[in-house]
Amino acid sequence: MFSYNLSYLKVLEAESFFVFREVAAQFDKPALLFSGGKDSIVLSYLAKKAFAPARMPFPLLHIDTGHNFPETIRFRDEWARELGVQLIIGSVQDSIDKGRVMEESGLYASRNALQTATLLDTIQENHFDAAIGGARRDEEKARAKERFFSHRDEFGQWDPKNQRPELWQLYNGKKKKGEHFRIFPLSNWTELDIWCYIQKEKIRLPSLYFSHNRKVFTRKGNLYAWADFMTLGPEEKTEVKSVRFRTIGDMTCTGAILSGASSVEEIIAEVSTSRITERGTRMDDMRSESSMEDRKKRGYF
Repeated sequence: MFSYNLSYLKVLEAESFFVFREVAAQFDKPALLFSGGKDSIVLSYLAKKAFAPARMPFPLLHIDTGHNFPETIRFRDEWARELGVQLIIGSVQDSIDKGRVMEESGLYASRNALQTATLLDTIQENHFDAAIGGARRDEEKARAKERFFSHRDEFGQWDPKNQRPELWQLYNGKKKKGEHFRIFPLSNWTELDIWCYIQKEKIRLPSLYFSHNRKVFTRKGNLYAWADFMTLGPEEKTEVKSVRFRTIGDMTCTGAILSGASSVEEIIAEVSTSRITERGTRMDDMRSESSMEDRKKRGYF
């Protein structure tokens, strides 16, 4: 049986509360980026607790690729109603239709990278000056370079070499017109911390995180869920397997893992012994060694 120091979770929770309240104090119009994944669910749950009994003072912002898991979309709508907050949706399909981005074609085509333009347009259209995200420093090496308050210039771009110091938990949210910040209250959390907090708080999650039978195919050694908008190679065949997802994103690039874990307790036991990061099966991170950092510099989440 895996044991965990619950007092450590209370420290992480208190730190996230502090960051949320700093956002409310320093920014005029923040939004919480919501993907429907476990990190953004915990993020929004923390925001709810941080401002209780009042309602959290910002909307949820979801960038819909049009190729999301149906389970994710259903959960997103239910969760927004449960929180009692506004849900704002930016559509990648609309960006394609307007000629803002060009859809990829071919075997490895994905809309994941196209989200950047839609996100920046949605931030500009709604005049958001802060976008709160659920990134964690243990996810990927580029994530570890971010601060709690991550400055973006007037083009939405991030410069990892020009970040502001955050000594003594002092966060500098000063910005010029047209600039905004990305805020990361979960920066010091790990995947295991997230799951232990979900267990402690009994937080509801999409069914995708738990073992279920699904039609999948193998690509470059990883399993991916099949959908009718995906192109299979000549050697790729679908088969039904018992899988679950450690991370949730666009279906075209989100890998599954073979698993029989059907409860949070079983997932915690599985994650605590895993030697592969949760993004190890993300096709978009495999395009180059610096793919995440390059996308973040252009304005990605």
